Amino acid sequence: MVINMKYFDKENFIPSTFDKKQKIQSLIVTVLLGIFFLFSSFTFFNFLYCFADIVGSIVSGSPDVAAKDMLRSLPIFLSFFMSFWTVLLLHAFFRNVSEERRARSQRKNGIALIVFAGVTLVYIFVGRMIGTYETFAEGSPSLIYPLDAIIYALVYLGIGIFTLIYTKSLHEKLPYIVPARGPIVTRARGIYCVGMTLWSLVALFSLSGFLFGLFVIDFKHGYLFFSISLLFVYLVGFMTLLVWEFYYNQIKEEKKKELLLPLSIVGLCASGLAMILYFVSLALNIDGPSNMGFGILPIAFTASVNMATLVVVITPFVACLIAFIKGMVMRKQVK
Repeated sequence: MVINMKYFDKENFIPSTFDKKQKIQSLIVTVLLGIFFLFSSFTFFNFLYCFADIVGSIVSGSPDVAAKDMLRSLPIFLSFFMSFWTVLLLHAFFRNVSEERRARSQRKNGIALIVFAGVTLVYIFVGRMIGTYETFAEGSPSLIYPLDAIIYALVYLGIGIFTLIYTKSLHEKLPYIVPARGPIVTRARGIYCVGMTLWSLVALFSLSGFLFGLFVIDFKHGYLFFSISLLFVYLVGFMTLLVWEFYYNQIKEEKKKELLLPLSIVGLCASGLAMILYFVSLALNIDGPSNMGFGILPIAFTASVNMATLVVVITPFVACLIAFIKGMVMRKQVK
């Protein structure tokens, strides 16, 4: 089944009925969504690295070290929540069907950002005074930590404050007038939201794993096949959500009924191929996760459990399978 090129017509994404202001607004929100999704992938990776150190200390019988690392790394955890919350804030521009609901959602997300940023700033400055941090640029886990966390917090604090100002005063002068994508029409709204959140986290992990893996993975010493298959798994992991968010959700509603089925078939083929390649490479390189994958993210490959990567392997296939079933139902309804 071939996807017709008409589905890539720019008219499906930015209708000609949009005026100049609408086109600029739509472009800005879409670009910012992509940028902060990328930021979130890096902060999520840092989150997991610090979490791995804490778990490692607990497993090795050093709960005191784990507690110390937890206190020191808290700004890193908060940085991830702030970056991910910004993605949710930007996504609110698309998902709400009325200006009132959209503004209400933006206010809530803006307040959440201000709270996270405020807690982060207070925590770091108090930590500096009581000795949790010897300097504002200790050099671990990043070269300027915790100064980078302060910069993050100030940026997100500014975003939160601007959001509140926008919704209270600028909203009437500069309303976001691009039509929303529509509400989530499902009886199991809670399950859908949880599922999308988990899928987003898998995609964040996959994106950062792919980018970081390009510099860390050893393509020599007998692990070439395993390395390529692992990178392909990560690539498919974030590409499935990327296609869903920045392609499928952007096109007109009437086109979605035609496109979902062929798009899901392409996704099933890609995710199925990634799954097959990974398990074959794992069978041929049973020590691949512990000897090679461990360098990307220890907690994903600890003791060869390999659970995090197995989740990345399975999630895109399950998502595409659900889309395939939904596409079949939509096709029958059209007929």
